[in-house]
Amino acid sequence: MHASAAPGAADEEMRRGMAYGAVPSVLPYLVQSDYDRRRRPVEHPVAVLENDRLRATFLLGQGGRLWSLLDLRTGRELLFSPPTLQRADLALRDAWFAGGVEWNLGLTGHTALTCSPLHASRVRADDGTPVLRLHEYERMRGLVQQVDASLPDGAEHLLVHVTVTNPTDATVPLYWWSNAAVPQADDVRVLTPAHAAWTFDDARVVSQVPMPVVEGVDRSYPTRSPAAVDYFFDLAASPRPWVAALDGQGAGLVQSSTPRLRGRKLFVWGTGPGGRHWQEWLSPDGGAYLEIQAGVARTQLEHVPLPARTRWSWLETYGPLQVDAAAAHAPDWSVGAAAVERALEASAPQAWLDAAAAGAAALVDRPPVEVLHTGSGWGALERHRRVADGEPPLDLPGTPFPDATLGPEQRPWLRLLETGRVDLDLGQPPPSYQVAPAWLARLRTTGGPAADLLRGVAEGYAGEEDAAQSAWRRSLAVEPTAWAWRNLAVLVAEDDVDAGLAAYAEARALAPDVLALVLEELALLLEADRAAAVLDRVDALGAGVRAEPRVQLAEARAAVAVGDADRAGGLLEPGLVVPQLREGARLLEDLWYGYRALRLRATGSRAAGPTPEEAASAARREPLPAVYDFSMAAPTT
Repeated sequence: MHASAAPGAADEEMRRGMAYGAVPSVLPYLVQSDYDRRRRPVEHPVAVLENDRLRATFLLGQGGRLWSLLDLRTGRELLFSPPTLQRADLALRDAWFAGGVEWNLGLTGHTALTCSPLHASRVRADDGTPVLRLHEYERMRGLVQQVDASLPDGAEHLLVHVTVTNPTDATVPLYWWSNAAVPQADDVRVLTPAHAAWTFDDARVVSQVPMPVVEGVDRSYPTRSPAAVDYFFDLAASPRPWVAALDGQGAGLVQSSTPRLRGRKLFVWGTGPGGRHWQEWLSPDGGAYLEIQAGVARTQLEHVPLPARTRWSWLETYGPLQVDAAAAHAPDWSVGAAAVERALEASAPQAWLDAAAAGAAALVDRPPVEVLHTGSGWGALERHRRVADGEPPLDLPGTPFPDATLGPEQRPWLRLLETGRVDLDLGQPPPSYQVAPAWLARLRTTGGPAADLLRGVAEGYAGEEDAAQSAWRRSLAVEPTAWAWRNLAVLVAEDDVDAGLAAYAEARALAPDVLALVLEELALLLEADRAAAVLDRVDALGAGVRAEPRVQLAEARAAVAVGDADRAGGLLEPGLVVPQLREGARLLEDLWYGYRALRLRATGSRAAGPTPEEAASAARREPLPAVYDFSMAAPTT
């Protein structure tokens, strides 16, 4: 995500952070898009912490998300915790779901780990308090993520101690944001000790606005924002940054931390039709939410340097808060902030926070006493790679990565370390990729169709496009595969669409009706304005693939482009639902209005009918069906 700042909106530190840390793709991670909108019962492994005040529930198979924080004294759920985990395309790897508190490590966006299992274990503090440890090896940056959560006896706030370790010999861009979803209502107000905030427009240009009143409206009440918006609060340096969301009675959730976690943010979907539709899309059982967030930088457009062989830690607290309602909703925002600070100091004093942080820091390297859940085998593979390459070991006793976690995804890479060869079943897509320089160096020393297939991906990630193309062609010369042809198609289509389509045809011949290949080929045809070819390609598909909503979307777009209103209407009039619709996309809106313009031209009262421009303008004056309204902008009048 590239961003810039308006004059005077950002200091030099922020500008450096905004220009730092970009990557060419989410590799080595693969896309997670295999989901739909059918609801069915699913069992999720959880871990529960409980004392006499709170009960905290964590989803171990879904990024370790804190899913529920229940105030046992009042019976109030402090987080937005919907009964359905509905996937949608909002994360770096596509799949994401709303609710709870999400731990985001990696780069700008919802973490690559958000829908993946984490390692979970039990650690015991000196006083016997059970500690839930969640950890994983983050492959994009080569970092180790560790979250230690606890609820000591009598504590009114959940303690979450986060440690990010850079075990490499290089400075690494760090991105971390803890995103808490809380219920939204007209009387909910967000409070934090700030008088200004950074926000950005559709062009990612950052500006600063006063808070809480923006354009004459008090935006500390999230339902008063008609459009989706991010407010990154400009907080003064503090030993305890915090943000709270309180209802009309002055009750709600407060999040605070030690100063390393310096940023605070409010996100709202907006109350326009598109924003309401997004809320319904993400929570089909009903209920609206807002997010209060905390990060290591001031905005989510920045990364900060994490030095080599360094670990950073901080302590976060999550808990209920009750303040005087009149103070919480005073016209002067700072009155409410002062009330929150007093109540926070009373329920979780600064001295208690400091002592808890020191105690949690002492446990970081304490080995677990019981394994509760297993994450990926990538940390174990990295242990083996470091030994093979003569590097310092990945020896972190608090976050072990045992060999028992190695699985099919790691097996080709472990064999490369052990034998210098890559063995894959090339009739199937590779189970995983590696793009780090150390792995590319190893791939360059071996050969064979499997190794060259993987090497090409790593070369392309490194910007070595000629080397990537050469590797894939060597692979194809020995053993033609759909996967090497697909990779070539993506690369050569940048300069030669026909060459790209020819490569996709070769891939299709080897793996017909593979959905991912079909979707990419249709997208290339649409981008090249070859709508008739899209329709021909769709007509040749098997019934199962043709019924896939993303294929139907491509078909409808092509039908509108060639002027086939009947074919487009057959897909759009019933309401085309695309589960993988990307956040912020207005594709369905534009498609619907394009279709309606075709209909208006066909039914015009004049002999010649309206011109295309007149029909397009008239269509835009019609109400947009709610099923197609995903606009995150303020509604126009």
